[in-house]
Amino acid sequence: MLKLAQEQILLNQVATSKGEAIALLAGQLTAAGLVEAGYVEGMLAREAQHATYLGSGIAIPHGTTDTRHLVRQTGVMVAQFPQGIEWDDGQIAYVAIGIAAKSDEHLGILRQLTQVLGDEQAAQSLKEAGDAATIIDILTGANAPAEVQYLTLADFPADDLDQLLLGAAARAKSAGWGGADMVSALMARGPSALGQGVWLASAQAQQSGWVLATPTRPLGEGEQAVKALLLLCGKDESHLAQLDNLAALAGAGQLDALAGGEGLTLLQNGPAKGLADTFTIINPHGLHARPGAMLVKVAKEYEADIRVANLDGNGEAVSAKSLMKVIGLGVKCGHRLEFRAEGADAEAALRGIGAAIAAGLGEGAH
Repeated sequence: MLKLAQEQILLNQVATSKGEAIALLAGQLTAAGLVEAGYVEGMLAREAQHATYLGSGIAIPHGTTDTRHLVRQTGVMVAQFPQGIEWDDGQIAYVAIGIAAKSDEHLGILRQLTQVLGDEQAAQSLKEAGDAATIIDILTGANAPAEVQYLTLADFPADDLDQLLLGAAARAKSAGWGGADMVSALMARGPSALGQGVWLASAQAQQSGWVLATPTRPLGEGEQAVKALLLLCGKDESHLAQLDNLAALAGAGQLDALAGGEGLTLLQNGPAKGLADTFTIINPHGLHARPGAMLVKVAKEYEADIRVANLDGNGEAVSAKSLMKVIGLGVKCGHRLEFRAEGADAEAALRGIGAAIAAGLGEGAH
């Protein structure tokens, strides 16, 4: 979790160029004891390789892998430029976040930041913020809804639907989503049949999340089969997207697929569309800004709608043409990315993306 103190926030800064802004941030990182003096050269070299502008008025300058030995401690410095800085080809940055990371720690920082900064309103609020506390609240997601969480309870030895529900409720309780009152409410209300052997139960909770429970063997409830149970714990409206996906699965006659190994993926992303292929990231430091930008550049060369999911992450599919979304996947070396393309050039898009990943996304094959 990203932690910020007020001394890490530089308000109302002025810079005539991104080089001047980077020098300012590097100086602050050095003064804070996070990096050694030469780190600024790595930050400038990174910009020469590829601009670190993310979009929504946000830039994330950081060093190259060759200058990681100059990092003493992982951390960030944040500078606000209300007048804006032209960061790259007419793209204006109002907030620059200087990152110092010793290893792949920066991917976690980037993932958290991109989730917060993907909100256009949040970016505007950062530009207009008049105090450090407001910027800290925005960047750390203090006022943002919590992410939907997902759990599985596979091959649970239940003799009937009630036992399966109790097992799912206990799984949610042990994760801290709710207490005994949540379990009692679930058992009193019971689940409803969605069709094709899939059942749904829901309750108010302290955390929004889903439990996908499957029995060791198919069960029966009256005249209906029990192949899988979905338990929805709702805190806010963050679960509505998954409800839409369930409706789409029902319309496509694919609800029973939830009982299979890809059940959570279907819940997160809805019915499978288009062509798909999976590629493994070989970049030693994962998809940081440079290879991430190269992946997005390749995806944008095709007309097809292309979505990508990190199979070794949370499995949620995002647009492969959004740098902010791609970096937000938190992809490390060895992670498997599933790409799904829909459109006239979908097949060519998957071939092109696969070739780019095999070539190292601008960093060379290893």
